[in-house]
Amino acid sequence: MHVEFFARALAEICKHSQVASDRPLRWIIIANLTAGGFTMHSRWNKGRAALEKCMMAAQAASLREDSAPAQTAVQCAVIPVLAACGLVATDGPGSAAEIAKALTNEAKDNPAPFYLIITAGGDGTSLEVLSVLYNAPQSLWSNIAVLRLPMGTGNDGADSPDLAAALELLIKPSRIEFVPALRLLTAPGGPASSKCPFLAFNILSVGLDAFVTHMTNKMKGKFPGDFYRLWVDISALLYDRLYKVDFLDVKATDAQGREVRSFREKLLLLAVGASGQRTYGSQKKILPDDRNVCAIKQMPLLRKLALKGLFTAGAHIDKPETILFSAHRVEISGSYPILAQMDGEAILLQPQDFPAVIELTPPVIPVLKLSG
Repeated sequence: MHVEFFARALAEICKHSQVASDRPLRWIIIANLTAGGFTMHSRWNKGRAALEKCMMAAQAASLREDSAPAQTAVQCAVIPVLAACGLVATDGPGSAAEIAKALTNEAKDNPAPFYLIITAGGDGTSLEVLSVLYNAPQSLWSNIAVLRLPMGTGNDGADSPDLAAALELLIKPSRIEFVPALRLLTAPGGPASSKCPFLAFNILSVGLDAFVTHMTNKMKGKFPGDFYRLWVDISALLYDRLYKVDFLDVKATDAQGREVRSFREKLLLLAVGASGQRTYGSQKKILPDDRNVCAIKQMPLLRKLALKGLFTAGAHIDKPETILFSAHRVEISGSYPILAQMDGEAILLQPQDFPAVIELTPPVIPVLKLSG
C-alpha cells in the first residue's frame, strides 16, 4: 500500500534525522490520505522515488537511539502498522487540528524531547496544524517545529513544492526559524468580527481569487477534476456579474506604522503574503519578487483574458494594472460585499466589516531551514 510505504520510509528517515540532534526526537506524521500526492498515480510514483532516495541518504548517518514516534501518534492512529511509524491519518475537516492539539498537550506534559510535526497533505492540512501552533503557549516554541510536505494538489503552503527538496530538511543540518503569520481583523460589531482573527500562513487576499477559492470549495468532492483550474478560466466571465467591483480605499504601513502606500482604486484583487516570493492557486506566482503585496486594478474583459496566463510565471509585475509594494499592515475599506480567502478558506466580508485589516504577526511559527 502507498501509505504503508510512505509511513515506513518517513519513520526510517526520522530515525536518522539531524533535526535537533542534541535532544531526544519525537515525531508525528499528520497525513491526509485523500490528497493528490497519495491518490494520483504519477504524483505518487515521483514521490516514492524521492522517499527511496532520501531514505538511502539518511541511512548513511548514524541511527538515533533517542528518536521515536510521539505518544500522540501511537494513541491516535487507528492502524497499528501506521502507529508504529508515527503516522496518523486525518478523517475530515478539523481532524488535523485535533491531532496537532493533542501533540502540543504531550509537549507540555513532557518538555524534554524535541517534537517534529510533519504534515503530509494539502494547504488545508497545513492551515489547521499551523493555526494550532499559532495559538500554542510560548513555552513550547523551543520544543517544537513543523515540516510541511507537498502531498496535496496545490502545495503553495508547503516548505517546498518539490518533495525531494522538502525531505532534505530532515537529513541535512537544519535550524529552527520562526516565521510570521497573517491575520485578518474586521471592524468591531460587523458580521465577521465574532470569528476574528482569521489566519493565513501563505497568502491572505480579497477579490477575484477569493471567488475562485470559494467556488472551488463548493464544487470540491461533487465532481471529478481540477475545479480550481476550471474556475480560474471562467471567473473572468462571472465575477463582475455576481460581485460589484467598486472602489477600495487602501492604506498600507510598515512595521513602524509609517505609511508606505495609500490609494483608491477599483480592484479585482488584493493579495498580501507572509513574505514575498509566494505562490497560490497551484504555484501561480502572484508575488514573484520580494514585495509582499499585489493589487490588480479592474480592467475590461478582453484585457483580463489576455493577462490571465501571466500570473503563472509572474509576468504581470510590469503591467499597468498591477500595483506591487511591501507592507506590514494593509487596511481596506469598501461599500460592497467582497470575498476574502485565507490559504484556501473563503469568507464573505460585508460593508459593516470595514475597515478590515490584513497584517503580519510577530514571528510565531517554528519551521525547519537548512543551516548555512
